[in-house]
Amino acid sequence: MRNETKVSDLKKAYFILNRIKQAHESGIAKLVWATPEYGDAVACICSDGSVSLWEELPDDSQSLIWKLCHLFEGAATARAVNLQFGLSSTALKMVVAYSDGHVKVYELLDPLELKKWQLQAEFQNVIDSVSRFGNPTCLSASIAWNPHRGDEQQFILGFNSDLPQFNSAKIWEFEEDHQRWVPVAELALPEDKGERVHAVAWAPNIGRPYEIIAVATCKGIAIWHVEQQADQDGRLSTKKVVLLSGHDGEIWQVEWDMSGMTLASTGADGMVRLWQCNLNGIWQEQAALDCCHAQD
Repeated sequence: MRNETKVSDLKKAYFILNRIKQAHESGIAKLVWATPEYGDAVACICSDGSVSLWEELPDDSQSLIWKLCHLFEGAATARAVNLQFGLSSTALKMVVAYSDGHVKVYELLDPLELKKWQLQAEFQNVIDSVSRFGNPTCLSASIAWNPHRGDEQQFILGFNSDLPQFNSAKIWEFEEDHQRWVPVAELALPEDKGERVHAVAWAPNIGRPYEIIAVATCKGIAIWHVEQQADQDGRLSTKKVVLLSGHDGEIWQVEWDMSGMTLASTGADGMVRLWQCNLNGIWQEQAALDCCHAQD
């Protein structure tokens, strides 16, 4: 799905993977493309948890080759489990989630030099102080940036970990006045705050007065409405409008179409399900695609 190792030319994809494999002793766990404004660049999470950034550049013969342009420092006791790029009005950002519950946000210093990054912030995915919680063991993390490319910088993050305080999906926003990232909303009801998050997706917004975000847990896919304007405490009002059920087993990924009107989901049952909201505000399953038996 979106931003997840998609290349129209399979030969090019094969070349990229082989070139990166030659430079890393471990296997490749995930590839994520940078936004197209920055050319052909791809971030790589290796099986050892390291993160590297590769760019297609001309060599001495003017042919294009893939080169390692930056290696991001990680923690000795933690590995990267997910990353996503986000584009604000000022710079390219990258958020990386680690297996110890830490989150790092990197900022590109020069739009013409993909090797020049700085660590903008590091924090943990909790509302309260983490001093009494310690570090969790996180199997995975789900990240989605606000697709609107304006002045506001926001992303949603949820963990699949052994400490419930870290799991719930939280919206993080960059506070310009204090130059810091702060949690402005938690997308979980009180009885659901410990649920492990398996996938999140932020819907593109074409004229709605609120945002729509999908959060997948073991209970199903929750659709949330999030107000765009914060209250006096700097928090965003949220409302869980529906819980979509239909998958048999764990949900692996959710993704919106370009209009933000149709949600696609897939999981361990091998089905791809498409969901839409009708004019009466009722969410319904529009189609179910059996990918495991597509050739039967």
